[in-house]
Amino acid sequence: MQVAKGEIVFKQDGTAEGFYMIFGGKVRVVRKLDGKEMQLALLVRNDYFGEMGIMGNRRRSATVTAMEDTSLLVLSKSDFDKLFKEHPKLRSNLEIAVRSRQLARQLRFKWLRPDEVVYFLARKHVLAMYPKILRPLALFLVPVFFTYAYFFILPHTIVWLAALLSFFAFALWLGWIILDWSNDYYVVTNQRVVWLEKVIGLLDSRQEAPLSMIVSLGVEVNQFGRWLDYGNVIVRTYVGRIDFSLVNHPNQAAKMVEEYWQRTKEQASATEKEAMKDAIRKRLGIPVPTRPAADSNQPTSSVSQPRGAWWLKLLGANTLKLRYETSEGVIYRKHWVVLVLDAWLPIVGFVGVFIFFLLRLYQLLISPQDVFISLAGGLSIDIFALFSFGAMFLLAGWFWYKLMDWSNDTFEVTGDQIIDVDRKPFGTESRNAAQLENILGTKYERRGLLGNIFNFGHVYITVGGNKLIFEDVLDPASVQSDIDRRRDARVVKKNQAAIAAERERMAEWLATYHKSSEEFKREEDNKRNQNNGSA
Repeated sequence: MQVAKGEIVFKQDGTAEGFYMIFGGKVRVVRKLDGKEMQLALLVRNDYFGEMGIMGNRRRSATVTAMEDTSLLVLSKSDFDKLFKEHPKLRSNLEIAVRSRQLARQLRFKWLRPDEVVYFLARKHVLAMYPKILRPLALFLVPVFFTYAYFFILPHTIVWLAALLSFFAFALWLGWIILDWSNDYYVVTNQRVVWLEKVIGLLDSRQEAPLSMIVSLGVEVNQFGRWLDYGNVIVRTYVGRIDFSLVNHPNQAAKMVEEYWQRTKEQASATEKEAMKDAIRKRLGIPVPTRPAADSNQPTSSVSQPRGAWWLKLLGANTLKLRYETSEGVIYRKHWVVLVLDAWLPIVGFVGVFIFFLLRLYQLLISPQDVFISLAGGLSIDIFALFSFGAMFLLAGWFWYKLMDWSNDTFEVTGDQIIDVDRKPFGTESRNAAQLENILGTKYERRGLLGNIFNFGHVYITVGGNKLIFEDVLDPASVQSDIDRRRDARVVKKNQAAIAAERERMAEWLATYHKSSEEFKREEDNKRNQNNGSA
């Protein structure tokens, strides 16, 4: 089936009549909800779609439109059902894919890129939760004991209150464990593998690796795992490993990772072959065919630059900003909560002394015999007011030092580097930097109650055998995404430059070989003709 650019393959709420595989081209999957369009995926060669409606015997949940001239392989519903009967394992694999896509649509991860598609999404197996719930379940005997004591031993209000409080406490504990289990996800997309771990109020972490960084895959399943379809998937990368521990459907997860890992290699190889052909065409003077431009992976800025108030300009326009962009890149600071925790003593002291100063001024105002400043008989100043005013000045200076110290600790991501600057006011400055292309992996964590409430945490960046840490930055997930996008763009740009240079060198050799072979052939033909003429 051939679909022209801009043509609709099927519409949302239409009848599901077929299953589609993309042989060539690209399609866009869009869902309209409450009058707003939401892009669900951009699918390319070897991807498939239409399985959700045909497997669930329901209407289409989205509209699919060709982004370019596209070739589709179509399987009708009757042929699809027949194929499922002959190959039942295929049905189970597709059901896993359908559940993954449905869950991904519900969760709508904000860190996904516009051209990124979730193919596998699963939680830990429910058995991973059972060891944790044994203790709260066992401790439910405590409210049972108090209830028994209230009715048969000591019918006192305190005993009944203890029964109720212990019951609700253990019920909340049990609910927290179940919710904590439901917040951990293992994700495989067309670009990376991701492990999301969240402990409510304590930890929010995302560990990931691009498919191109994968070295090998492994699956560990014990006997119970074979019976109940759970196990460990081990993804080894250049920087370490990501473990999908006790994940549902481990073999399918490993197959997904392997499939898109191989696809990444094939796409890179195919792109290089086309580029080599174009280079040879240019060297031989043959016109190069035009192709649609690839989507840019360069990060774009959506942050407005409002004009600050006069006091911000006095401090410096960007002194209090947690994230701001410059012509060279993006700069991050530690969260203001860190400033408050570090400078609480001068803040509290200043507020206390200021209140004392106001009270003293009020006392001087209502007392006719006391004045703040007196020139009668020489200059005299109220000692309490003077002391509090001086203390306020010192405390303000102390806070200013803390503010400058906090403001001078910056983390920067430029087009080619990550930079960690720690500068003390009137003191030393340390600066650690690393090239973006040398980054092997990133990870972020939000720890503690304050980190989760105010959304700040650490971003760990592995560079060779060392680690740089962007400490206590606002929205560490977004910071990690910024770093990853710029690293990918930098690596792609540098690799393309190196590959282009090597390609041009090879193209020059091949073109020279082609021209020389034709020249040699003409020389041989001329010699043959001369010999025939002389004969």
